[in-house]
Amino acid sequence: MASHLYSGLVTKLKWFVRRFGWAEVFRKPIRALFAPLTIPFLSNAQFAWNGKLLSPFYHRYNVTWAGERMVEIPIIRTYIDRCFGRNVLEVGNVLSHYGLVNHLIIDKYEKAAGVLNLDVLDYRPEILFDLIVSISTFEHIGFDDDAVGSSRDKILSAIDHCRSLLSEGGVFVITVPLGYNPDLDSLISSGEIGSTSLSFLYRNGFSKWQQTDYATAVGHPYRHFFPYANSLAVIEFGKRNCAA
Repeated sequence: MASHLYSGLVTKLKWFVRRFGWAEVFRKPIRALFAPLTIPFLSNAQFAWNGKLLSPFYHRYNVTWAGERMVEIPIIRTYIDRCFGRNVLEVGNVLSHYGLVNHLIIDKYEKAAGVLNLDVLDYRPEILFDLIVSISTFEHIGFDDDAVGSSRDKILSAIDHCRSLLSEGGVFVITVPLGYNPDLDSLISSGEIGSTSLSFLYRNGFSKWQQTDYATAVGHPYRHFFPYANSLAVIEFGKRNCAA
């Protein structure tokens, strides 16, 4: 079986150092330790996204207060709120770490209550979904494991399969950091990702994010100047229905 970032402490440490550097091995636990003291002093200024004003989301778990999830989570929650009572699927277990959820979750590796441990390509549900969401997950596909095959092809296959699980008028939306997975960045820049809608945000302060165009977003590489992502993409596939 191919190793991956959840397959053991040593493997996870090797992956973490390869992606983030040795310094972050020490910085991340310090950020987690001091989160309760730091979060109250972070800016509560809202950020604009597609005509909406959203509040950044700060949380100690996985140092959410210091990374891109501070904006990814409120963005994805706008979709989920509008699909209340409909069939919703989350690919990659993220939102359940921040509170109760009322949707289905699949995650290939992470074991947790209520999470189906499946590769998304093996998922064959009996229902179709009005909304499928994924937060900072697709950049890992084929990139953070030792499985045979290109990350590019695996990402495209996963996207195609998720689109096949949508109901008529359903939407599939993912958020991904730019500058992390070169194959994914290439799919976005070339248009091969096949999206129906693309929007971008870049980080112009520790807890300040601004919607921008691709040319500006791509000029902010991963982990420079701020920790973790400094720009991200919100990618939609399919028609908007309850997520309009």
